[in-house]
Amino acid sequence: MSISKTRQHFIDVARQLFAKNGMERTTMNDIAIQSGKGRRTLYTYFCRKEDIYMAVIESELERLSDKLDEVAAKRMPPQEKIIELIYTHLSQIRETVVRNGNLRAEFFRNIWAVEKVRKKFDDDEIAIFRRVYAEGKEAGEFDIDNIDVVADITYYCIKGLEVPYIYGRLGRGMTDLSSRPLVAKFVYGALRKTT
Repeated sequence: MSISKTRQHFIDVARQLFAKNGMERTTMNDIAIQSGKGRRTLYTYFCRKEDIYMAVIESELERLSDKLDEVAAKRMPPQEKIIELIYTHLSQIRETVVRNGNLRAEFFRNIWAVEKVRKKFDDDEIAIFRRVYAEGKEAGEFDIDNIDVVADITYYCIKGLEVPYIYGRLGRGMTDLSSRPLVAKFVYGALRKTT
């Protein structure tokens, strides 16, 4: 196994153990045993359990980032792409939280540590929104005076919706399909170029 594959294997095993048992009840020895590798090999990659925990968070954020990159690369009108980016972000965050069982409590308990790791990914996602808004402005679809500010506002609004979306408190009882037209109306109304 190559160095990067071994490291990723440890991250995958740790994520599964953290999801099942929680971070507090998972030891470095548990990770080494479950991975089929020795503790010495594990410590070659990660000095502390907190280091592998942060690597798990980073790996989960990379999954989100990859999905957003896929949406950004699609050939579709910028207005539709913005809606797709919003729903991809929210659904991926929900899927990550659901998939990680007991780890989700750690995410919320260690919010500042998560936010520190998340900063780079936040910046990358804001850059995607900037590109799509610039594309829409150039195509005459959007009337935006300051793309940077609109991208920041969009991103932080979506980020603020994560917890209500995860717990189904957004639009009480509405599905993604039934809420899409309302979100589209909101986005199009705020950004559409008026003539």
